[in-house]
Amino acid sequence: MEQVKPVWRIPLADIDLGPEEEAAVLDVLRRRWLSMGETTAAFEADFAALTGAGHALAVTNCTAALHLAGMALGWGPGDEVIVPSLTFVATANAVRYTGATPIFADITGLDDFSLSAEDAARRITPRTRAIVVVHYAGYAADMPAIRALAERYGLDVVEDVAHAPGATLGGRALGTWGRIGCFSFFANKNMTTGEGGMITTDDDDVAGRLRLLRSHGMTSLTWDRHKGHAWSYDVVAPGYNYRLDEMRAAVGRVQLAKLPAANERRRALDALYRQLLPAATPELGLPYSETRGISACHLRPALLPVGASRTRFMDEMKAQGIQTSIHYPPVHTFSYYREQGRHTSLPLTETVGEREVTLPLHPGMTPGDVESVVAAVAEALDAAIVRPSVETTVTPA
Repeated sequence: MEQVKPVWRIPLADIDLGPEEEAAVLDVLRRRWLSMGETTAAFEADFAALTGAGHALAVTNCTAALHLAGMALGWGPGDEVIVPSLTFVATANAVRYTGATPIFADITGLDDFSLSAEDAARRITPRTRAIVVVHYAGYAADMPAIRALAERYGLDVVEDVAHAPGATLGGRALGTWGRIGCFSFFANKNMTTGEGGMITTDDDDVAGRLRLLRSHGMTSLTWDRHKGHAWSYDVVAPGYNYRLDEMRAAVGRVQLAKLPAANERRRALDALYRQLLPAATPELGLPYSETRGISACHLRPALLPVGASRTRFMDEMKAQGIQTSIHYPPVHTFSYYREQGRHTSLPLTETVGEREVTLPLHPGMTPGDVESVVAAVAEALDAAIVRPSVETTVTPA
């Protein structure tokens, strides 16, 4: 495989693709069945085994998974779904696809960027149907509190697990705490198929609806007819084309096998960050100093001190060849959502949205890379902190 020349000395994210993935794709091409078939079914079985979920359904991406989740649970116009604002916009957009209205809730705190059960409780109305929880950066949200809240009001819980494949809480995989879990295999995730996603559920009825909706509402699929299990089909719902192809499923199976070791590597590198950064830059906030369960460590977020220029900090890091990013501009501040007429105030989310910066973290990094990033952070932060100017007082002669 030809290697692309890196633009960054230390990139924000990187992926492990090698001869195993190439061989898996080539095997699919030689068998000449390219749409959802036996490789996709095997990928789904592998993923169900990893998570312990009763059902795992491969889909085109996590956005499709979230959309299907809402449709399978019956969300529609007039319904409200509580979501975090500190997330990728797809979490809220997928609610809008169903006709329901996303209601934004604040995060837990400056050390825990996940949805606050306490703030979510304040936003429940008779129209609320569900809560969507994002396991930000790969760290488990407070699922016992979220589930208790949902049970109190008869709400469904959907988990956005885009950052957290392989993560657990209380020995239970994230993505199996709620009624439905939605995973992403985008190019920068802990495991990737380029594009792609997975839905998990233990609910047999929900799984049946998801299967229908994933493929045009058809009662049998092309693969079923190819295997002789059916010769025709009915359409029983206005479904979608959210199927995964065999090539991406083949890559996914290889990536899934690599995931436990890759996540363990991420945790070791993140532990080194948490050891070195406080000594080098004590003014830098490091969320998730205490965590629930076992994290997938997808991101290493940091919180710049009040008064530091984030633009200056990121420019200084760029000048040293180190890529940084922002996770995320809060969704409720985007033009589209402001124009919906809901003037939401989320003070903690807005604070993080203004001060958060994401540092490089991926299994391809070495401890030396972490040390280089820490040294660069100290230098960049010193340049980014806006210090009050010293005025010279002139005494009249």
